[in-house]
Amino acid sequence: MNAPLPASSITGLVLAGGRGQRMGGADKGLQMLHGQPLAAHVLARLAPQVGALAISANRNRDTYAELGAPWHARVIGDTLPDFPGPLAGLLAGLRAAAQSEVRTEWLLSAPCDSPWLPADLAARLAEAACAQGVPIATATTTDAAGEVSLHPVFALVHVSLADDLAAFLDAGERKVRAWYARHKAAEVAFADERAFYNINSFQELADLDRA
Repeated sequence: MNAPLPASSITGLVLAGGRGQRMGGADKGLQMLHGQPLAAHVLARLAPQVGALAISANRNRDTYAELGAPWHARVIGDTLPDFPGPLAGLLAGLRAAAQSEVRTEWLLSAPCDSPWLPADLAARLAEAACAQGVPIATATTTDAAGEVSLHPVFALVHVSLADDLAAFLDAGERKVRAWYARHKAAEVAFADERAFYNINSFQELADLDRA
């Protein structure tokens, strides 16, 4: 894990498998911003950083397949029922990365509602994971008051952790940070808080669309 990681060793995963509860049950990744679905913005930002792409989706899979077609992105669903959260999507992504025709050793995840994610997200997380010899790297930012925020679903994870994650989920656990705490993980500081901004309401989306 100590050598630099090429983009070809990473699969990018767009997490779009949630219930969209903060948007009244709407499929958040398909909501429009500047004429494109939110998930399309994320795919376009991830594509130059990785060797393959996948979309974690539990609804509207045909629509996501069409959306991901320009990037040859696979659509994968949770193996667990009842929308158990982002870790279920991450598990599906880890399995897919290890078993697909374009096999990779790493998975880079990002939520479908983060259209401005950093262009160097993969490179910086990979650099930290390799330098520290750890299987997980996640992003942090610091606000004007000096408070550090962890952005746990922006993460680079080694596919060797898939079985451990499956056992964690089988035990009924769902918290992302609690699973990370089981392993050594690097935290990488990014300067631009806006890059990790996620859209949680139709009002926020409308305001941004007019900007």
